[in-house]
Formats: sequence, structure tokens, C-alpha cells
Amino acid sequence: MTKRRTDKTPLVVIAAGGTGGHMFPAQALAEDMLGRGWRVVLSTDARGARYAGGFPEAVGRRRVASATFARGGALAKLLVPFKVLGGIASATVAMIIDRPAVVAGFGGYPSIPALAAAWILRIPRLIHEQNGVLGRVNQVFARRVSAVACGTWPTVLPAGIAGYDIGNPVRATVRERTAAPYIPPGDYPMSVVILGGSQGARILSDVVPAAMQLVPPEVRQYLRVAQQARPEDLERVQAAYEAADIPADVAPFFDDVPRLFSEAQLVISRAGASTLADLTVIGRPSILVPLAAALRDEQTANARGLVNAGAAVLMPESQFTPEALAEQITTILTMPRAALQMAHAATGLGKPDAAAELADLAERLAGPPPAGH
Repeated sequence: MTKRRTDKTPLVVIAAGGTGGHMFPAQALAEDMLGRGWRVVLSTDARGARYAGGFPEAVGRRRVASATFARGGALAKLLVPFKVLGGIASATVAMIIDRPAVVAGFGGYPSIPALAAAWILRIPRLIHEQNGVLGRVNQVFARRVSAVACGTWPTVLPAGIAGYDIGNPVRATVRERTAAPYIPPGDYPMSVVILGGSQGARILSDVVPAAMQLVPPEVRQYLRVAQQARPEDLERVQAAYEAADIPADVAPFFDDVPRLFSEAQLVISRAGASTLADLTVIGRPSILVPLAAALRDEQTANARGLVNAGAAVLMPESQFTPEALAEQITTILTMPRAALQMAHAATGLGKPDAAAELADLAERLAGPPPAGH
């Protein structure tokens, strides 16, 4: 028989998964809670665990079964409810044995079991929504948690639900570069970073290298590129840059994005919430291309604040052509004063203390620590 744990060190269970967009702010909260002396356990599924490499070693890993109707064939969809129920049962047993003081969910279907278990056991719980529109899982739990923390403000919430304007927590490696000095563009090597989200983006591979070839030679000669691309696109993207005589680092994934951002004169990116949080904390001009296929158009909502502040240029996919992009790149990289103003405007929106504010909220929900701690 398994004994119930009696360790009085408070435990927070962080439930997240699916993509880096969910996992990066979850990691930031984990880092902060560890620094406050909490025990931290990450609850995710096998897919989410692939994005957990950056979590501190002190964070416990708890894999739970979960599933979504958005993937797989007819049989897989038929099994979804059973997998989810199995995951909820497993998470509930784990929380009975080692009861958390608070549970924090970051969206994605792998967060369902831990949040549902916390609801069943009446454990204090919160969700954090990174985007300006609630994701599907967070929509379900918005009325079943003690607090809804918002990464993008304002966030569209169900009637009667009040959100907390927290911001999107950024990892320690990003906070270390808060408001990093920006070197405006000029007649010296200029770095352009292109990101397409956790898996890259085909449209960026199609359009950006072609646009770079259209940038005037007097600007193009100074360009240096780091571009994220899907594995199947790597060779053709690299070849396009070689044909344009532009030094380029093309890879499926960069594990040093904070460094790349800090060295960049310009960032061209999807408008994922975590990417924008990094951009605003570090402070860099950007051209944002929201994902048109997003059901709730959340990336356009994410980008709105940066665009309104003059920190970014918005280019919907329908207008994202090599010619139009080349014009925007050239404008930004030939107007150093305006580029510097864009960088400063981005920094003005940054919330480097979001992880600490979210940790404060979690501690308030948890209540006072056990006697003797």
C-alpha cells in the first residue's frame, strides 16, 4: 500500500503540454516557484514531455494519458474519452497520495487530467491563457478554477469571469536579457531572425528567402539570417540564401532564441504569445505574420498591442508576398532611428516580472504554508 506523503514543503503541480507556446511560460513559473522553496511537478503527456527539456532538473515529471479529437483516425477518436478518463483517474490518485497546495494549468489537452483532478479534489487551481482568446481547454475550465491569469490583455473571457492581467511569463534566459541594448541597422552586419513556431512554417520558407533576394544590394550585402524551417524545407531555404549570397543558419529548431533575439536588428515571426513575450522583454522590431489557420484568430489578437504601439508591422498571410515583405524589410533596415523607436516601443510592452506575478497569484490561492514550514 502506498503511503501518503507527509513532506510539508508545499507542492505546485503545473499542467501543460502540446507546444512550446504552452511549455515556455509553464517553465518560467516552475523556475520561480522553485526559487521560492516550493516543490514542483510537471504534469503532461508523452508529446508535451518533448518540450520539457528546458525545465530545471528539480522539477518532477508526471506523465498522464490524455488525447484530443483533433488528431488520428476514427478509432483514435473513439478512444479519446477513455484515455482522458484514465488520465484523470491517474492524476487524482497521485494528488491524493501527494496533495498539491495549488495546480496551475497552461492550456493544451495534456493539462486536462491534472485540472480535472484538482477540481474533483477541490484543490485551489488557476489557468493561464497565453493568447488574447481562450483556447479550447481553458474555455472548459474558465468557470471551474479559482483564477484566470491572462498573458495578453485584454483577453476575451466568458461573461462574468474576471481575468488577472499578468502577462506571459518568460524563462530566466529571456529575463537575463531584459531591455538588451539594441544596435540600430547600419552599414555593418545586420542580423534578421525568422521564426515559425515550434514546428516552423512553410509560408515563411516560401516567402522570406525570396523577399531577401529582392532587398536592394546595398542593404542585402550586410544581411545575416537565422531561420527556423521545417525539416523538409531546410535544403531549399539554405540554397535560396546561398544563391543570394546571404550567410544563413537554417535549422528546424533553435534552443538559443533569447541570444538570437538580443543580437537581431529585425525579427520576422508568427505571432505566438510566447514569442511576442520574448520580443517585448528583450525589445526588438518585428514583422508579424499571424497564423491564418488559427480557429479563433488568436495570433492577430496577440499582435494587436505591438502593432498599435508602433513596435511591429502586421502582415496577414493574404498580403505576405516576397515583394511586400522586401519593401518592409528595406524600410526598417534603412531607417535606423525608426527601428530604434520600434525596439523601445517593444520594450515598453515587456513584462519581465510576469512569472513572479503569476507565482504570487498561485501562492495567494494556496493560502498560508503548513505549520512548521
